[in-house]
This record gives sequence, structure tokens and C-alpha cells, in this order.
Amino acid sequence: MATLQVCIDDNLKANSDTLFSSLGLDTPTAVRIFLTMAQEYNGFPFPINHRPLSAESAEALEDARLHRNLHGPYATAEDVAKAILED
Repeated sequence: MATLQVCIDDNLKANSDTLFSSLGLDTPTAVRIFLTMAQEYNGFPFPINHRPLSAESAEALEDARLHRNLHGPYATAEDVAKAILED
């Protein structure tokens, strides 16, 4: 049997442990389930795609692409903070 070691963020590990525990599993078992299903699907066992943007985020992205509704440039970080607080 092989050992798999993965470095992950402490919060991700703790939150995953809690989640899987609530499902009656430990994290190593959940990882084994994922790997088994990846073999079964010959890839990820779920779709991998971008989350849809909120309307507000999509509008902000479009504004940035079209260089409209932009503010600045700012000379200092303090100027940026003042402009943010003004809104």
C-alpha cells in the first residue's frame, strides 16, 4: 500500500475534516473515494468549470476591459484608501 502526502492550508484541512466527519467519513477515506471515482470516470468525477460571475462582477469586468468607469491613477496607497472610503 502506498502513502500519499499532500501539503494543504490548515483551515482547508480542518474544515474538510469537519465536513467529512459530518458525513461519517474521515478525510483519508474521502480522498480514497475521490481517487476511486476519478478512475471510474477516467477524469474528475465532477465538472470542472468557472463559476458564473454575478451581474455586478460581470459589469465590473466589462468596465475594466473597456477602460470605463475607472478611477485613478493614484499617487499613493493612502490616496487609494481615501477614494475607497469616499464611496
